[in-house]
Amino acid sequence: CTHRSGLDASCANIPSPMEGAAAKNKKSEPKLLRNSTVPSFRYYVGMAIATCFCAVYIGSPLYMLTAIASLIFSYPTKEWSYIIAAPLILSTLTKAKDMHWLVKLMEPMVDYFDYEEEFECSDEELREHAKNGKSFIFATQPHGVISFCGICAAISAPVDNKVPTAAASAVLHTPIIKNVMGIFNLIDASSSSIRKHLKRDGVEGCLVLYVGGIAELFKSSRKEERLYLSKRKGFIKIALREGVDVVPSYMFGNTSVLTVVKNGPLAALSRRLQVSLTYFWGRYYLPIPRDEKLVLARGKPLGLPHIPEPTDEDVNKWHAKYCEEVTRLFDKYKEKLPMYKHKTLYID
Repeated sequence: CTHRSGLDASCANIPSPMEGAAAKNKKSEPKLLRNSTVPSFRYYVGMAIATCFCAVYIGSPLYMLTAIASLIFSYPTKEWSYIIAAPLILSTLTKAKDMHWLVKLMEPMVDYFDYEEEFECSDEELREHAKNGKSFIFATQPHGVISFCGICAAISAPVDNKVPTAAASAVLHTPIIKNVMGIFNLIDASSSSIRKHLKRDGVEGCLVLYVGGIAELFKSSRKEERLYLSKRKGFIKIALREGVDVVPSYMFGNTSVLTVVKNGPLAALSRRLQVSLTYFWGRYYLPIPRDEKLVLARGKPLGLPHIPEPTDEDVNKWHAKYCEEVTRLFDKYKEKLPMYKHKTLYID
């Protein structure tokens, strides 16, 4: 950003001849927005892509209710009711597919959010560990309404990155939503599913896990940063049992690009189903994500040992270390985002 200073208010709006000529020349240049290296067309394409995800989460429940009602009452006609419900029927009958090629086409969204990565342990270092059979749980927080930081990370990831993300069963089975989010290579976040996946060696046995889950969504706030973590110890126990390491990371901006309704029937339904079905908003009080900077800060592996039968003391020890590391990442990198500079991290 550039700022003018030392200009008298009475003459600040009077252009000099040189300024007038420069202004004429700039008319032919593409308009640049918050990130001065991004042309306005790419910026708005990124905004449109991000808004599509919001539209799916808000529109899908309404569409499903409408389609079901149309089928039940054959409205407006029997033929039209089938046409209206066709996407719902098709989505119900098909499985979600990992589409990395499609994810790569969403690169303008990375520019829209001015996405940035801070890795204390490089991908190359982790790959070297993986070659020796070591697997990792990439534990990340906070969840946010929609993890746009996670989406940007998937877009920016190497083409050969096959690490899946663990998601709530409801996301994997809700029509429309499962097909849209399924392009990011999702697996079930149940304990049995995660343990089964971690039994694979190397990269094939790694996964991304949102520790706080949907419960953390309702702690999202632009004013304070809260994690649902104190009681989330199951992932540490699984990691110790399976002999995999945990890599902590923090997704700055996930809780600020959208604001969520935390009370009401839809919020209660979201908590029960473990999927975001409540209303949320961003720019202009519409479901358009705010173009605020996103930063993924990833630390080093914690160094968990393999303990086939961990005690509560073992779990608490490594859980406490994870909490300490998440707090350290937050305090170290929050200066990169204006909204976070004066924030304190609370662990609930």
